Amino acid sequence: MRILVTDDAAFMRMQLKDILTKLGHEVVGEAENGKVAIDLYKELKPDLVTMDITMPELDGVSALKEIKQVDPNATVIMCSAMGQQNMVVEAIQSGAKDFIVKPFNQERISEAIQKVA
Repeated sequence: MRILVTDDAAFMRMQLKDILTKLGHEVVGEAENGKVAIDLYKELKPDLVTMDITMPELDGVSALKEIKQVDPNATVIMCSAMGQQNMVVEAIQSGAKDFIVKPFNQERISEAIQKVA
């Protein structure tokens, strides 16, 4: 699967990229905020986007909504820290396919990707 990783923390992007690569996926792009994610989505047309919820410039839920307008069939998995349940609910209602809670767990990520594949 071709995946676009979105997170404002470079460390989180690196961690997620490592896990996804180990699981046999290809990380085709990295975005540090929602605005960049939307542009990269249009350019790269990935199979899947991992989207952090809390980011500067444009948050994950707003970016998700815009990506869904560009491509209603876009597959987006939200990534959130604990205590962001209300944001997660809004993200799911806005079209996110699943969510992963940080810190990242390889098994959970694998499960989420299999679920949306």
